[in-house]
This record gives sequence, C-alpha cells and structure tokens, in this order.
Amino acid sequence: MKTNQPFLTDVQELRRRARKHIEQGAVTPGYQGNLPVIVKLLNEALATEIVCVLRYKRHFFMAKGINAEPVAQEFLQHATEEQAHADLIAARIAQLGGEPDLNPAGLTTRSHSEYKEGGSLVDMVKEDLIAERIAIESYTEMIRYIGQKDHTTRRMLEGILAMEEEHADDLANILGTL
Repeated sequence: MKTNQPFLTDVQELRRRARKHIEQGAVTPGYQGNLPVIVKLLNEALATEIVCVLRYKRHFFMAKGINAEPVAQEFLQHATEEQAHADLIAARIAQLGGEPDLNPAGLTTRSHSEYKEGGSLVDMVKEDLIAERIAIESYTEMIRYIGQKDHTTRRMLEGILAMEEEHADDLANILGTL
C-alpha cells in the first residue's frame, strides 16, 4: 500500500515552526493539549503525591506491634516511590511552562486523597489502600482526558498508575495477613 502523502511535515516547515516561540521550550505548535487544564490536573496530582508521602512517612514512624517491622518497611518504600512520582510530575509541569504548586497552604484541598492517620496498623494499611484506590481512579481519568493530546504526560501518568496499582496490590496482600 503506497501513498503519495509524506509521513512527516516538510522538513523546511518543521524547521520554520521550531524557530517560532522558542521560549516555550518543549511545547511546540504541534502540542494539542489544553495547557492550563493539564497543568491544573498535574498540580492536583502533585498535591496528591505529597499528601501520600506525608501519610506513608507518618505510618512508617508510627507502625507498632508484632507485625509492624515489615509493614513499616513497605510504608517507607511507598513513601520513597510517591516522592519520585511527585518529582516527575513537578518536572513535567515546569517543562510545560507551568509552575509546580508546592505551597503547603491548601495542599490537602488540592489533593485527591485525604490525609488520614489511622490509629492501628490495620487502620494505617486501610487508609493507605483507600488512598491508592483514589489515585488509581484519578490517574485513570487523567489519562483518559489527555488521550492522544499529550503523549509525554500520558506516558508519565501511565507509569505512575502502574506503580499505584502495585502499591494497592501490596497493601491488599498485607491487609489479608494482618
């Protein structure tokens, strides 16, 4: 099946477009996403990840009981991975020309998940599992919204989603053993 249509835009046209608005960095004229909406969604995801880091860190330090040590180590691992997600998201916001909103004021209102402390080890695991399930739903909706409009952000979110699903699976397994 041969076509007369070239696969890529004319090279001269690509070069011309690349020279326009160079101050926009990675955001080229071919970008199809709604930047203000995507930056807002990413800032909400950033807040969610930060709240998750804080909750997991508290649970790491507060875990007590006969089964606490391996569960505490899982909390610590998840906190580290959630921090890596926050860093990826903040970097992408900046790459898109936005500003990562790291202001602690209003952090919990921007976050999709809640900061629930949990009184017992079981309660902590349950609260973290609920938060992971919220993150899974949130990232799924963001990915669906972004679709083919922003491939880089979509792939980043898909990677984070896969990790959130792994976290939820880990926590559900832990809950089954407690």
